[in-house]
Amino acid sequence: MDWALLGAALALSVLGAALVYSATRGRTQLTGGDPYAFLERDVLNIAIGMVLAAGTAWLGPRRLRDLVPVLYGVTILMVLLVLTPVGATINGSRRWIMIGGMSIQPSEFVKVTIVLAMALLVATKVDTGDRARPDNRGVVEALAVAGVPALLILLTPDLGQAMGIGVIVLGVLLASGASVRWIGTLMVVGGLGVLAVWQLHLLDQYQINRFAAFADPALDPSGVGYNTSQARIAIGAGGLMGQGLFHGAQTTGQFVPEQQTDFVFSVAGEELGFMGAGALIALLGVVLWRALRIARDCPDLYGTVVAAGIVAWLAFQAFENIGMNLGIMPVTGLPLPFVSYGGSSMFAGWIGIGILQGIHLQRPLSA
Repeated sequence: MDWALLGAALALSVLGAALVYSATRGRTQLTGGDPYAFLERDVLNIAIGMVLAAGTAWLGPRRLRDLVPVLYGVTILMVLLVLTPVGATINGSRRWIMIGGMSIQPSEFVKVTIVLAMALLVATKVDTGDRARPDNRGVVEALAVAGVPALLILLTPDLGQAMGIGVIVLGVLLASGASVRWIGTLMVVGGLGVLAVWQLHLLDQYQINRFAAFADPALDPSGVGYNTSQARIAIGAGGLMGQGLFHGAQTTGQFVPEQQTDFVFSVAGEELGFMGAGALIALLGVVLWRALRIARDCPDLYGTVVAAGIVAWLAFQAFENIGMNLGIMPVTGLPLPFVSYGGSSMFAGWIGIGILQGIHLQRPLSA
């Protein structure tokens, strides 16, 4: 096992549980009067996530490779269910389905299957020695595999997850050795797509308001810009060493909305200060560093591309979440990997760790 990778992910999850508890213990309207409600559920999510990681690592990349068509089909079906009456609306967004009283966000699992499916298509011929890099047909098929769920997710609408899929696509193609022309073309097409979405007014009004507040933070500090404004106040109040875990004034005063999910980093900034928030970022860096080493040392291109896709996914999501807490990125609702409260995000993140461990375990013993 890669113990550094496992330890960093576990440390992030435990730290996240403490931050989630701090953010929710006084919010009786959320907890129903039980200050430990979110903590207990978060610990349960971590435990389930680790079991999923163990199972995924045990399967290994070769057996997972055989299951890719089934996994991809299941996640596409789950995303389609979001668009039906089965889909649930939470906080104004229709991104979940309810299963046995539990809310599941399919877009979190889509990222896992997109990485696996794209890697399978771009690496097949290279691994069999047919050519040094994926051919145009393999790249087109891989783009189609990613494009279908991305379009469905945009219909929900979930712009943040769609952006994350775009970054995963670039990461997979770069790691596979695809032609630079494909990368350039995709970046141009992506830019034109963003322009088209804006000009054709395909975004919901709340999404437009979020981008407007990002462009001008002083535009509506008591309205759409309130969350980011309060998060920045909390982080700034933490100073170097923080106000102490469970003692943050902004956090105990419940000034920051959605602080256990989207804005959990503001709890770290306020209560643990620059040093504690920096340690959290360092742990994320360890996860990405170990994942990159696994990608480098993998004996086959499929494993390398899968590991690189997971790096792109986790790196973008961490940067976007921390960035929106600091006001340098627009608010998109992407959780902080292993730290934010949420079962789907926690499960997907730990499945990613399990995949990385499986790739690490298949390396030659001499490596």
